[in-house]
Amino acid sequence: MLTKVFGSAVFGVEATTITVEVNIDKGIGYHLVGLPDNAIKESSYRIAAALKNNGYTLPGKKITINMAPADLRKEGSAYDLTLAIGILIASSQIKGDEIERYIIMGELSLDGSLQPIRGALPIAIKAKEEGFKGFFLPKQNVNEAAIVSDLEVYGVTNIQEVIDFFEGKGTVEPTIIDTRSEFYQTLDFPEYDFSDVKGQEGIKRCMEIAAAGGHNIILIGPPGAGKTMLAKRLLSILPPMTLREALETTKIHSVAGKLKEVGLMHQRPFRSPHHTISNVALVGGGSYPQPGEISMAHNGVLFLDELPEFKRDVLEVMRQPLEDREVTISRAKFTVTYPSSFMLVASMNPSPSGFFNDPDAPQANSPHEMQRYMNKISGPLLDRIDIHIEVTAVPFDKLSDDRKAESSVEIRKRVTKAREIQSVRFGSMPLIHYNAQMNTNHIREYCALEDTSKSLLKNAMERLNLSARAYDRILKVARTIADLEASENVNSHHIAEAIQYRSLDREGWLG
Repeated sequence: MLTKVFGSAVFGVEATTITVEVNIDKGIGYHLVGLPDNAIKESSYRIAAALKNNGYTLPGKKITINMAPADLRKEGSAYDLTLAIGILIASSQIKGDEIERYIIMGELSLDGSLQPIRGALPIAIKAKEEGFKGFFLPKQNVNEAAIVSDLEVYGVTNIQEVIDFFEGKGTVEPTIIDTRSEFYQTLDFPEYDFSDVKGQEGIKRCMEIAAAGGHNIILIGPPGAGKTMLAKRLLSILPPMTLREALETTKIHSVAGKLKEVGLMHQRPFRSPHHTISNVALVGGGSYPQPGEISMAHNGVLFLDELPEFKRDVLEVMRQPLEDREVTISRAKFTVTYPSSFMLVASMNPSPSGFFNDPDAPQANSPHEMQRYMNKISGPLLDRIDIHIEVTAVPFDKLSDDRKAESSVEIRKRVTKAREIQSVRFGSMPLIHYNAQMNTNHIREYCALEDTSKSLLKNAMERLNLSARAYDRILKVARTIADLEASENVNSHHIAEAIQYRSLDREGWLG
């Protein structure tokens, strides 16, 4: 007897429906075709034990299973439940009158219980798009998949629950989540707050501008100046994620199997990889590609602490994703693309000793040693960072001041207003949401300068020997400063402030 059961494979952040054809005929043997990997080939042992322990048998006949499309590589143990149900129906051990209306996925334990799978959200989205009625999956993943409306999502703990459902004896009910109400109820603030930061008012201003326009920023200063403390608090002033951003971010974390929150993610991700990370772990890849840290930080923040300590080739692979806001991983037989629209926040010491060329510093390095240390970071990468800012040590009178600084809540209100202005400006552009994403045409249209501003920028370009990319960065940052003031035009004082935030381009700053 021939039967068809449906599963799904995830490539990148999108799912593809897999048709599992099970044919049972005279003879002996178990033949699994359709480019399965070793984990799927081993499923016969798990399925045999699970069926026996639940009162069923693996037929002693010739079992042929085809996973179509046959030229698409399938991987992982999530097809165990799909194959087992197909075998039971094909051998007439259970009924399966409506089996073709459901997607079935799950890894089987030997006792028939189910282990969680990866990529439940993109699978559920694809199932809805293709008109399936429901989706059976392990209970651990049910809240993640139930985000998708108009799809019956059944969280099950054991293969017997699935069998009982198709036999008409089951009591399992679909999980229903009101995605919008759940999402908007949980838009709380992270634990870190800018009110904890003593002094550093100028740096807070830079962080506010970076958050308002989605700009990349690098903080340069001695140990203990507060670089990491400031970076960790950036999330608290970013605008809340939209429902669209939350879905995008949740899909990526679902595919990677690193979804910590139950259901839809409501906080922007903050990723802080160690400086020993490999380039594959940072941008994604592997024999079977998985998203890297830059994709896990999509719609959030990627914090690289002590930037010069990262291997140079690791930093260089970020250059293209920083520009294109996506990363494409190519293999011989397929190509996957992961979104990677993140804010890069980097911190570093100005020299090997950690201090500027200052006679009052505990240790001092010469300008030459500082420059050699800075040269660990390539010019093209620094060009892609919009804001460079020096962070100096906080004096004692500021540290001992008991007064609370401005809270993240107040800063976030200004940032959100600036982002709303940008949302209106780019409303007709599906791929542009804030100023940092503008291309050259947008800059020409929305950052038009008067003669005074042009002259000021021209002098800065000539004196600092800035690149064309740095020119664009200055205009983008100036546009954000104008948005924070609700100014329609970019004026000369906006340009002047934006130029100040290119510390690494200024001659003599090393000492």
